[in-house]
Amino acid sequence: MELKGQHILSVKDISLELINELFQVAEAMRPYAKRQKVSRVLEGALLGNMFFEPSTRTRVSFGCAFNLLGGEVRETTGLSNSALAKGESLYDTAQVLSGYSDIIAMRHPAAGSVAEFAQGSRVPVINGGDGPNEHPTQALLDLFTIQKELERQGKSINQLSLTMLGDLKHGRTVHSLCQLLSLYSNLKIQLISPEALAMPSEFVDILVNAGHQVEVGTKLEQGLPQANIIYQTRIQEERFKSQEEANRYRGYFRLNKQIYFEHCQPNAVIMHPLPRDSRNDANELDNDLNAEPGLAIFRQTDNGVLVRMALFACILGVENQLKKYERDVNWFTGLRNKPQV
Repeated sequence: MELKGQHILSVKDISLELINELFQVAEAMRPYAKRQKVSRVLEGALLGNMFFEPSTRTRVSFGCAFNLLGGEVRETTGLSNSALAKGESLYDTAQVLSGYSDIIAMRHPAAGSVAEFAQGSRVPVINGGDGPNEHPTQALLDLFTIQKELERQGKSINQLSLTMLGDLKHGRTVHSLCQLLSLYSNLKIQLISPEALAMPSEFVDILVNAGHQVEVGTKLEQGLPQANIIYQTRIQEERFKSQEEANRYRGYFRLNKQIYFEHCQPNAVIMHPLPRDSRNDANELDNDLNAEPGLAIFRQTDNGVLVRMALFACILGVENQLKKYERDVNWFTGLRNKPQV
């Protein structure tokens, strides 16, 4: 596979052929992710998990994925806890920390920073999010989730009608997803947001130039009825110039059980990159949706582990050695394997 020894810095470098191969490997990871089997194919390997911007799911997911393949994780969190706070360059940091690692996952608040870091790294680097720019592994897990959710309905991705909803201006997850969706053809895409938080024109153009049917709007009910997948995003308040400006849009679009049943298709799937803002003045995805089969947000996070396991295996060239290092699980895992709603 062409991923061996490669950086993952941008979705622009990912082909449809690579996606299909990667997703086959991700599906093969399911027994290990669900603790039905153990594989120690990466025993002795070290992941440098470097997160210079707050993260829960992405950081822990990367670490979990590496551990599940038998590797060990070393973490750096927060700019203030690193030599970068003392003026060290990204190049120097990369030269040093790549000497301690076999692969590095990195998040940084500045756009382009992970690519700059990769120039100084002696090992492969995976972009875990560089400011408002890109989040390639989130886009991959989102696409994997879309495919799996459509398969549950007996559909293929060619039948996708996707509504992206919320802060589309600052959401790096939807920016990266748009670029991956451009690899397909004739999809239906609805982009619904407050006017000031609309999807940047460059990403709308990417979708249009790919031949997709694109509709742009500002009203919640405008984008829901035709969608079989709804991708809700939170207001990215950390990207605004002031908290006051961010507060104008908090709670602007809310999905709850009543709205879902009034405006959405019966089997519509709801996705969200998380965290969802559950504060009373935001509450973008109401807790009354938690028991609905269409709420896929936790299936989505589980899929993130599968995709990141696949990336680690393919980049380090062990995707065909999983069963060689496989053994049975010797602890109780019954509750973990209870099916999600």
